[in-house]
Amino acid sequence: MKHLRLVFAIVLLSICNLLPDAYSQPLQTGADQMTIYLPALEGKRVGMVVNHTSRIGRSHLVDSLMARGITIKTIFAPEHGFRGQATDGEQINSARDPRTGIMITSLYGKNYKPTPKQMDSLDVVVFDIQDVGARFYTYTSTMQYVMEACAEANKPMIVLDRPNPNGHYVDGPVLESKFKSFVGLNPIPVVYGLTIGELARMINGEGWLAGSKTCPLTVVPLKNYTHQTPYTLPIPPSPNLPNQQAVLLYPSLCFFEGTVVSVGRGTDKQFQVIGSPYTKYGSYTFTPVDKPGAVNPPLEGQLCYGLDLSKATIQKEGLMLGYFFDFFNRASDKSKFFLANNGIDRLAGTDQLRLQLLAGVSEAKIRQSWQPALDAYKIMRKKYLLYP
Repeated sequence: MKHLRLVFAIVLLSICNLLPDAYSQPLQTGADQMTIYLPALEGKRVGMVVNHTSRIGRSHLVDSLMARGITIKTIFAPEHGFRGQATDGEQINSARDPRTGIMITSLYGKNYKPTPKQMDSLDVVVFDIQDVGARFYTYTSTMQYVMEACAEANKPMIVLDRPNPNGHYVDGPVLESKFKSFVGLNPIPVVYGLTIGELARMINGEGWLAGSKTCPLTVVPLKNYTHQTPYTLPIPPSPNLPNQQAVLLYPSLCFFEGTVVSVGRGTDKQFQVIGSPYTKYGSYTFTPVDKPGAVNPPLEGQLCYGLDLSKATIQKEGLMLGYFFDFFNRASDKSKFFLANNGIDRLAGTDQLRLQLLAGVSEAKIRQSWQPALDAYKIMRKKYLLYP
């Protein structure tokens, strides 16, 4: 027995020694690898699509580039703003950054896309924002509109890739074209299993830009990364995703945003608690309140009964939709579970999820109905993967 254990240990050690560097070397983001993209920016008028997550170590990418003499003409800011502090859905006005003097142009205000006049003043655009891998997270929509602007102006765009904390699986309904919106532009599943750089390649390659134009795109890939590499975000990507637990639960719990159930906006456990004042779903209680990053949150001031998932075990692969189906099935009034605006359809990318639930279709059959589109997507996805 001891001999067999020794042989097993030697074989295991040999296998580990053969594993690629991606499993043993420190992960480097695209932004970290400045020697690769710095030559393309020298002597150019640069536009930056960045926010508070755009960092190299402790330094913001803008500061790092300015310290090396790069001319940054404009900062384009996505939802939540350049500092990442604005409330979900809050429109943001353009303004000059008081510290650097650079003009910050909001892409979540009057327009979602840089104008031709704004593009005329630039030679190249750099995109560097941390994504979380869910279709309805709007940073990828901002990226697509910037790609369109670059395609129309024939200006190069450099995407500095970052890890996807939910990049190890693919799941959920694939968006149908009639439900296209800013929380879902393309026929991809809720969890699409791509880094933001790989997604940019797919948007270009599949002709999803307006007029089927092609963006002059360069992706600076991650180093020492695979889609199975665990990655804890060093900075909260937005006000209501305050920690890794919230980031991992977000793709599964966001469906509740189309219902009368709160996901904890206006508490200190955003996307880690779920509950409603209309049905006593559990013994845990919370009351959403108006606060920075959650102005006028849903169910503000109302006592909600539900669950605390802040320490729940996260399923390794696949959406954790058991909570969603359970809450619907236990609702006091199923006809009023979904909000009247049918926002659930935009989040799901289809009206079938809502209609199937109202018709009493089981979770297993609903998931089965997604499979043909998911299988086709996975085949397409392989063309754009940069990492094992």
